[in-house]
Amino acid sequence: MVTELRGVVVAVIEPGVKGAHSVSTIRQSPLVRTLGAAVAALPAYQNTYADAPPEFTEVGLRYSHYSEDNLSTDNLIAGARGRYDIDVTQLWIEAPVGSNWSVAVDVQNDSMSGASPWFVGTQIDGQPGVIMSGASIYDNRVEVGATTRYFWADGNAGFNVTHSKEDDYEALALAFDVAWNSSDNSRTWSASASTSNDRVEPVNGNIPVFIDSEDIDTASVYFGVSQILSSTAIVRIGLGYTFSEGYLSDPYKLFDARPDEHGRTALSGGYRKFFPEAQGALQIDYRYYSDDWGTDSHTAEVAWHQNFERFALTPYLRYYSQREADFFSVIADLDEEFYADDFRLSSYGALTVGLRSTIQIGEWQMEGQLERYESDNDWGLYDGEAAPALVNFWRATIGISWRFD
Repeated sequence: MVTELRGVVVAVIEPGVKGAHSVSTIRQSPLVRTLGAAVAALPAYQNTYADAPPEFTEVGLRYSHYSEDNLSTDNLIAGARGRYDIDVTQLWIEAPVGSNWSVAVDVQNDSMSGASPWFVGTQIDGQPGVIMSGASIYDNRVEVGATTRYFWADGNAGFNVTHSKEDDYEALALAFDVAWNSSDNSRTWSASASTSNDRVEPVNGNIPVFIDSEDIDTASVYFGVSQILSSTAIVRIGLGYTFSEGYLSDPYKLFDARPDEHGRTALSGGYRKFFPEAQGALQIDYRYYSDDWGTDSHTAEVAWHQNFERFALTPYLRYYSQREADFFSVIADLDEEFYADDFRLSSYGALTVGLRSTIQIGEWQMEGQLERYESDNDWGLYDGEAAPALVNFWRATIGISWRFD
C-alpha cells in the first residue's frame, strides 16, 4: 500500500538531508572556509560540497515517527477514521578510503499502518465525503543505498545506487553528481543526473485493485550554483527537471486515471547570512514547481540557526501553496479521459512549524526534531474545490552518530 504514501515517506526524512548520513565529518570546502570557521560550523552552510574525503568514519542511527490526524467525522461517509502512522529507522556508515575516496552505506526500514481515502462521494446533506479503505493496512519497506565519491583539488563526483522493496512496490535508482569550485573559491557549480525503474504490483486487501503489474521509468537532471556574497553571506540557485512515464495512477483509488507521462520543473533558491554577534545564521529558501498536469506550487521557508557552546537550536517556519491538477475534481468526473479525486492533486495551502536541535559531546552527536504540519484549502494562493481529505500530521525525529578514526 506504499504507492499511496510514497511522497509522504520521503517527507518523513529531514528535507535537505542527502541520504541518511550527514556531512558533519567532511572537511569544509574552500567556498565555506572563506566564510570563516564560525560560519562553516552552522548547519545552514553544511550543504556546501567538500573537496576532501571525510577525516573520520561516522556511524549513525536515526528514528522518525510520522502520525496523521484522524479524519474528521464531518467528512467521513464510511470506513475507518484512523489514518497513517509511519515509523522510519535509518542506519548509515560513511568512511574515507585512501586520500581521495569515500564510501557510504545507508539502510532504511519503513513500517506503516493505517487507512487511506478510497474515493469521494456525496453525503446526505449534499457535501462531499470520504469513503476510507476500511481496516488498517500494514506494510513494510526496506531500502539500501551505497555511495562512492571521488575528491580532487577543486571538486568531487559521486555515484549512488539505491534499491527498495515492499509488498507492492520495488524500485532501483542510479544517480551521479559532480561539483566544482571556481579558481578563487568564491563560487561552486553542481550538477546531477539520476534514473529509476519502479515496478508496481498492488495487492488485493480491504479494497479491490484492477492491475497486476506495471512499470514506471523516471529520469532527473539538476544544475545549481552557490556564490559567496561577503564574508558572512552566501546565496544559491538551482534548476531541476524530472520526467516520468508509465503507470502513474494510484491503484488504490477507485476513481483515478492519470496521464502516463509527467514532466516536472523546479526552480529553487536560498540565502544564508551569519551574524557574528549573535553566533547565529538566518536561512531563507524558496522553491517554485510547475508540471504538465497543470499543477504549480510555491514553497517558502525561513529558519534561524542558533549556536551555543555544545548545542544548536533551529526553529523554522515553512509555507506551501499548490494549484490543483487539470483533471482533479472533488468528485471524480468519469466522463473525462483523465480524472482523479486524490486530495494531493487539489488546491490548498499548508504551514509547517518545527524545531531542530543538535548536541555535541566529544565524538558523539545527538539530534532531535519536532514538527507540526497543517493544511487547508483557504490557506492557498489558488482557487479550487476544497478536498475533504486534506491531511494534518505530527513528526518527531531522534538520532545519534559517532565519529572515530
